[in-house]
Amino acid sequence: MSKQELEVIGQDAACCPGLSAAPLDEGQAAELAKVFKALGDPVRLRLMSMIASRGEGGEVCVCELTPAFDLSQPTISHHLKLLRQAGLIDCERRGTWVYYWVLPGVLDKLAAFLTGTQPAGVAA
Repeated sequence: MSKQELEVIGQDAACCPGLSAAPLDEGQAAELAKVFKALGDPVRLRLMSMIASRGEGGEVCVCELTPAFDLSQPTISHHLKLLRQAGLIDCERRGTWVYYWVLPGVLDKLAAFLTGTQPAGVAA
């Protein structure tokens, strides 16, 4: 087996500016700050994890989220509202209950930004 280095054809550093390639402009920084602020709270981070763990297109009822926390239902709803305002999740009321899901591509865009493979446009 040869120990030669493989050359990737058709990709160069200029195609995908990473986190350190160029500074964020004011709009990108404001958008990302909103997302990071929303995820900066342990309760919201756990909620996001619980919702995202349902997979692409999966959803979870608020009735399944609330028992996992030692918090009141209005407090959980407030945290979910902040995640929605940050553009991370969406919801739909069905009768008495509200169902939540991660917006398509949001986690991939955030991961791509953090790994330096995509510009900063995170929110969907």
